[in-house]
Amino acid sequence: MLKVENINVYYGAIHAVKNVSFEVAQGEIVTLIGANGAGKSTILKTVSGLLRSKGGRISFLNEEISSSEAYKLTQKGLSHVPEGRRIFQQLTVEENLEMGGYIRNNRENSRTIEDVYDRFPRIKERRRQIAGTLSGGEQQMLSLGRSLMSAPRLVMMDEPSMGLAPVLVEQIFSIIKELNEAGTTILLVEQNARMALSIAHRGYVLETGKITLEANAQALLNNNEVKRAYLGG
Repeated sequence: MLKVENINVYYGAIHAVKNVSFEVAQGEIVTLIGANGAGKSTILKTVSGLLRSKGGRISFLNEEISSSEAYKLTQKGLSHVPEGRRIFQQLTVEENLEMGGYIRNNRENSRTIEDVYDRFPRIKERRRQIAGTLSGGEQQMLSLGRSLMSAPRLVMMDEPSMGLAPVLVEQIFSIIKELNEAGTTILLVEQNARMALSIAHRGYVLETGKITLEANAQALLNNNEVKRAYLGG
């Protein structure tokens, strides 16, 4: 579904992502793990058209998207849940969801909003509430729900557990797993490597802008180097 080949991303003179290649097959949860500053978020921003790679190739559903604009990728079925949630703080919960479905017609949006409310009952209770007044966990649910409004084939999630209490982290990861089981392919960037690998099919380890290890998730959980560096073992 997604194939990234030899991308290189710079911030000025800083070479942040170095010849990175990976792929995500339909129906998978694939996770990128690594320390802060390793380049994980940069990779997602590059795939979603917010940053540009110098060279390399990015393909989605067998179509090259290396130069595509971000809004066009949403139309193709690629959704990005950014780090820090990035909801529209001054709009209501329902208005945020409607913004997520801007590429679809009103009938499709009405049906999808109800599906989102079924999946996230807590935000349904707050549908008329200003989004900026929600708790951190509720905002994360809203951010995930908004990403589903465009009926994406692939959802990229950047640090969905950031700043959440442990009980909410468990809930968010349960929702991610349910979304995948319902047919959504997921590319997950997550600082909580143990949680990410516990639900993923495969994973890539990123260090200082380079992929240093790739394997199925269980193998990474059992890898001694990964345990020492990312799992506290």
